[in-house]
Amino acid sequence: MQNWLLPEYIQDMLPGEAWRVEQMRTQLLELLRKSGYQLVAPPLLEYAESLLIADSADMDLRTFKLVDQLSGRTLALRADITPQVARIDAHLLNRQGVARLCYAGSVLHTIPVGLNRSRELLQLGAELYGHAGIESDLEIQQLMLQALALIGVQEVHLDLGHVGVFGALVKHAQLDKQRENDLFAAMQSKDSTALKSRVAGLEKEVRDALLVLPTLYGGCEDVLSRAHRLLPGYPEIKAALADLHAVTLSLAQSVSRIGIDLADLRGYHYHSGIVFAAYHQGSHDAIALGGRYDNLGKSFGRARPATGFSMDLRQLYRLLPALPDKCGIRAPYPDDVALIAEIAKLRAAGETVVVSLPGSEDFSDELHCDRELVLQDGLWCVETNNEHS
Repeated sequence: MQNWLLPEYIQDMLPGEAWRVEQMRTQLLELLRKSGYQLVAPPLLEYAESLLIADSADMDLRTFKLVDQLSGRTLALRADITPQVARIDAHLLNRQGVARLCYAGSVLHTIPVGLNRSRELLQLGAELYGHAGIESDLEIQQLMLQALALIGVQEVHLDLGHVGVFGALVKHAQLDKQRENDLFAAMQSKDSTALKSRVAGLEKEVRDALLVLPTLYGGCEDVLSRAHRLLPGYPEIKAALADLHAVTLSLAQSVSRIGIDLADLRGYHYHSGIVFAAYHQGSHDAIALGGRYDNLGKSFGRARPATGFSMDLRQLYRLLPALPDKCGIRAPYPDDVALIAEIAKLRAAGETVVVSLPGSEDFSDELHCDRELVLQDGLWCVETNNEHS
C-alpha cells in the first residue's frame, strides 16, 4: 500500500477549501459571540463512558475506542461535541442561570453518516442551558438559520419533529425497554410490516396512534390538523403539538419552507422535545441538526433544560459557489529598507505579498500572484503580471 493513501472517507483539505472553511468558522463564531454565546473547546479524547450517551446504539457504533496506556481504561474519540458541552455545563461551570455555549472542532465517526460524507467532520454548534420554554428553542433555531444565511446557504427547508409524541405513546403503553427499542427501530426505518408486529397486543388507542405516526409528515397545517384528529388527547401530545404550532408561526418568515415529521426520532435516546433539521437541494443529508435534550446532563450529575444545534462546515463548504481567486503580489527578496517598508505597507492594507527566495524559480500561477513589485525611478510600484492567466 502506498504510504500517502488515506483511510476510506478521510480527506485532506487543500488550500482553497481550508481557507474557505476557516473563514466560515471565523464568521460563525463571531455571530455566536455577538449573540452572547461563550466559546468552549473540549478535548478530542475522553473516557468512553463520558462520550457514550446512555441507550444510544447509534452513538456507540459511530465512536472510535482505544485503550489508555496510562490507566488501562477505555478511551474514545468524540463522535459528537454536544455531550462534552453538557458535561462542561453540568460539572465545570455549574451556573444557576441560563448558560449559552458554543464550540467548533473536529469529530470522528467510525462510519460515514450520509452519502459522500467524510468520517472527519468539522462540527460547529451552539447550546443553550437553563431554560425550558419554547423561547429558547426558537432562539436556537433562528440562530441556526442566521448562521446558514451568513455563509451564503440560501433556500433552506426546515423539518420539525417532537420526540415527546412518540415518548407519550410509549409511556402510556407501559412498554419495557427492549420492546421500546424494537418499536423505535421500526419507526425510524419506517418499516410498516415490522411496526405492525411490534404494536400487536397493545391497547387499540395506542396501537392505532403508533401505526398512524409514520404518515404524519408534510406541510405544517395539514400535519397538525391530522395529528389533533388522529392521536390521543394525552396532555403530553397536546403540549407537543402546541409547541410545534408556535414554532411554525414564529419561523414562517425566516425560512423558505417548513415541514413536520412526527415519526422523525433522530436522537430519541437523548432528545426530549422539539427536534429539527435543515435541508438544502444541494445535499442528500441534513445540513444542520438540533433539538431539545433536557436530560443529557443527568449522567454528569446535573440535569438541566437544554437545546442546541450543530453543523458540519466541511459539508456546508460543498454547497457554496466558488469564490473568485484573490491573487497576490510577488516581490523580490527584500534587501533594502524601502522594499521592506513597501511590503509591510501592502500587507497592512490587506494584500498578500509573496517574497521570492534567492536561487528559486517562481511560477506566478502556483504562487497565485497576478502583480509584481518593481523598482521604477527609485520607487517600488505594483505592476500587473501579464504572465498570470
